[in-house]
Amino acid sequence: MKPVSFGVLGVSGFFMKKIGIPTAKSPLIQWNGIASRSLERSQQAADTYNITNAYGSYEELLADDTIEAVYIPLPNHMHAEWIKKAADAGKHVLCEKPLALTADEAQEGIDYATSKGVKVMEAFMYRFHAQWKHVLELIRTKEVGTVQLVNTFFGFNNVDPNNIRNQSAKGGGALYDIGCYAVSASRFLMQSEPKRVVSQLTYHKDFETDILSSGILDFGNARAQFTVATQTFPYQRVDVHGSSGVISIDIPFNTPADVPVKVTVTTSVGTREVQLGPEDQYITEFEGFARAIREDTAVPTPPIDAIRNMKVLDALRESGQTNQWVSIS
Repeated sequence: MKPVSFGVLGVSGFFMKKIGIPTAKSPLIQWNGIASRSLERSQQAADTYNITNAYGSYEELLADDTIEAVYIPLPNHMHAEWIKKAADAGKHVLCEKPLALTADEAQEGIDYATSKGVKVMEAFMYRFHAQWKHVLELIRTKEVGTVQLVNTFFGFNNVDPNNIRNQSAKGGGALYDIGCYAVSASRFLMQSEPKRVVSQLTYHKDFETDILSSGILDFGNARAQFTVATQTFPYQRVDVHGSSGVISIDIPFNTPADVPVKVTVTTSVGTREVQLGPEDQYITEFEGFARAIREDTAVPTPPIDAIRNMKVLDALRESGQTNQWVSIS
């Protein structure tokens, strides 16, 4: 299969370290362009990481007919705009989460891209790791009985006022940045949509972003609850509580590519551990997207999932303002 020619909008250390270098090893992915507002900066990145072309603007990269698809890791508030611009240029889009800042904005961007005949996928890389497929199978076979609760914690410590995660105007804050993972994971494990949500959001007095956010998602016969934080000791964990046991994922999201990870099942019989990996979830994600382009099939994570996730995030934000349960239609 011929590799897909990718370009990336923006220069970031995260992209280079976690995505650009590892995915370049894949026979399905070829990095042919990197763009920033500074040609000098993008050229330096291209030279350092062996990317074919550098551009001094995002528009220049989109105008290059040799680029088939773009990866968008720009600040959250720019996602919807550049999805549309990429679609205008006929580029398929793999966009970082959240896909937009509201469900309506996500719907608009996806509809626009679809009208232009290009594929769009939200980049929730965690779903491509084998541990999540394993946990879904454990749930399906009722290894812990009937699922009653999914509990998620995800936190890190970032107090830099210049970091986009701490800038409200750019879509920063715990709920957008990592709460989206907690919501996505809950929906993924439940294989359904919540009927209503309630939340409590604590805001930084200077940044005006939420720094400690908790929520409950009511799925009818089961619930999910989460807490996400941006100024706490770095930690993450997902526990699935069933009527006869608990499934625990020790490193659910920032899963290391070079070492195995552990899923633990605890029941009345005892505790057993399963090691999965090592596996690079970013490579698997990009390869899945590339295959969908080459084979002209549906992307692994359908665009409707991004809209549904944003509907929950919209409701959680509304609940944080009203201190009431908010229904999701």
